[in-house]
Amino acid sequence: MFRTSFRANQRERHWPGTSLARSTVMELRQAIRSRHAVRSYRRQSVAEPDVRRLLEAAVRAPNAKNEQPWSFAVVQNRELLQQYSDQVKAQLRADGGGGSPASRALLLSESFDVFYGAGTLIVICGRTDSEHAAADCWLAAENLMLTACDLGLGTCPVGSAVAVLNSPKVKAELDIPRGLAAIAPIVVGYPDEPASLPTPRAAPRILSFRR
Repeated sequence: MFRTSFRANQRERHWPGTSLARSTVMELRQAIRSRHAVRSYRRQSVAEPDVRRLLEAAVRAPNAKNEQPWSFAVVQNRELLQQYSDQVKAQLRADGGGGSPASRALLLSESFDVFYGAGTLIVICGRTDSEHAAADCWLAAENLMLTACDLGLGTCPVGSAVAVLNSPKVKAELDIPRGLAAIAPIVVGYPDEPASLPTPRAAPRILSFRR
C-alpha cells in the first residue's frame, strides 16, 4: 500500500478511482527517446486524474523483494513551492554550492525558481528501513517520467531540493511521517518552451560481452 499526501491550496484532496486501461498514445521506445528534462513551465498545475495516472505508473516499477517502499507527497500550492525554492537556494549558498559560476549566479537571483515555474511537484519518498528504497524510488521515478512524456507533460528531477524536503518543518507540512525520507523530487507540468530534441547520448560503453 502507498500513502499519498496531495497539497493543493493547502488542503488534502482525493481522486476518484482511475484506471490505466487507456489506448497507448506513444510507443515505449518513442517515449524513452523523447523524454528530456524540461526547465521552463507554465504555472498551470497538472490535472488530478493525470497525477493519479503518473502515480499508478510509478508503483508498477520493479522493486527489491516487492517491498514497494515508496510513498508520495504532491505539492501544487504555489506559495509552498516558492518557499521551498527560496530555502533550497539559501541552503546551497550557505554550503558554498552551486557548481559553475553560472549556477552560482542563478542562486543569487531572486527570480530563479529551482522548480522552474512548474505547478506540480511530486516527491517520491522511501522507507528509511528499506535497504533498496533509494534504487526502488528512482525506478518509480523513471516510470513516472516516461508516463508523463506519454501524456504530453514535461518533467525534471530536482535533486538539489532533497535536503530541504527532508527538514522536519517541511516534512511536517507535507505529512511525511518519521520512517520516510524524500528521495526523488520530480517537477511535472506543461512546458513553456519550444519543443526541443533530447540531449544526444553517446553510444553505450560496453566493458565486456562474454559469450
